Amino acid sequence: MNKKAQPNFRDNDGTPLLKFIGSELKPKNKLLTPFNIISFPIVLLGLALIVIRFWKGLGAITNLSQEVPWGLWIGFDVVTGVAFAGGAYVLTFMVYILNMKKYHSIVRVTILNGFLAYAFYTGALLLDLGRPWNVVNPIIGNNFGASSVLFLVAWHFLLYMMAELLEFSPAIAEWLGAKRAAKILSGMTIGAVIFGITLSSLHQSGLGALYLMAKDKIHPLWYSEFIPILFLVSSVFAGLSMVIFEGSISHKVFSDQISEKDHKSHDGIIHGLSKICAGAMFAYLFLQFMVFIHGRNWDLLNTPMGYWFLLEMIGFVMIPMMLFFYSYRTRKIWLIRVAAILTMIGVVLNRLNVTVIGFRWNAATHYVPSWMEIVVTFAVIFTEIWIFRWVVSRMPVLRKSPAWAGHDED
Repeated sequence: MNKKAQPNFRDNDGTPLLKFIGSELKPKNKLLTPFNIISFPIVLLGLALIVIRFWKGLGAITNLSQEVPWGLWIGFDVVTGVAFAGGAYVLTFMVYILNMKKYHSIVRVTILNGFLAYAFYTGALLLDLGRPWNVVNPIIGNNFGASSVLFLVAWHFLLYMMAELLEFSPAIAEWLGAKRAAKILSGMTIGAVIFGITLSSLHQSGLGALYLMAKDKIHPLWYSEFIPILFLVSSVFAGLSMVIFEGSISHKVFSDQISEKDHKSHDGIIHGLSKICAGAMFAYLFLQFMVFIHGRNWDLLNTPMGYWFLLEMIGFVMIPMMLFFYSYRTRKIWLIRVAAILTMIGVVLNRLNVTVIGFRWNAATHYVPSWMEIVVTFAVIFTEIWIFRWVVSRMPVLRKSPAWAGHDED
């Protein structure tokens, strides 16, 4: 090959791009860690089950049916997972639109988490489709309904993943040492953020709108015409609770990547997020109360499903909301983390109550996910964590950008 035709991308040390990437693909940490030992067999088994699913169909490994076509992979992997990825649009709005520079140090890691979440949950969506090859129909214009909610959600997902990739792309350019590309991509960040925030707010509510068509199938305590609004509001504290949870773990696991200044500001960031979570949860609880009052479902409270509803509202919304508020006033960081975990459990319960537990609740036979569906779900989550760990260990996500990038928040 002519030397002039070879790519001239080089990393900061002048190493040719392909050689640099090849060296980066090699493991840099211990392979025999507790997490790897637990997750690796599950990922391998999950991959085998995915092959069986595409080879023999959904019925080979799932308990889905014509009556219950959406199960764990939609209810948890997609609907719940997208709520937890909401931290990306909330944080970018706070930093780039409201100019809250205090949270700048966690923007990239939050965007990365959001992008990977959407990428893997889209993969989980493909697993659930009976004919996954038809997923391109909304894009190529083949037999789709432009007025359907699924059409809107499909385009929102696609465009939002592109927006998040563009938001994160300066980190990739800095990793590769592509100075000119990094400068150009950084200049496009604000536009990508505004576009991404708009899309995210639309599809967070759009996922709830999907279930407006299932009024007769969802339990009255979880169904209302305000599901889209409730999904949107809950995505705020769901996403920020995930930021607190994931950030607390990353702060310890990747402590060598974090500057002394960011180490010192970590507790202050979590403290500030707790206030926002408390406010968003109060708004959500108020909306739920108004929906319940106007729905006149008092008689349903004294039933097993009613007790389950009260457990969700009191145990995993009201109590963590009060913990967030109390820990904000007293600056107890450990209590904020407890509140974040309780909130995340509550979000999982709410989304599963709408999509699985409260769906066809009065049917003679109920859908229960097979052990194989659960294994595949864990395989998806573990693979996402692996890639997240690989990226953070190599790219300027938690650590400072190189000096030539010229945009450190010092």
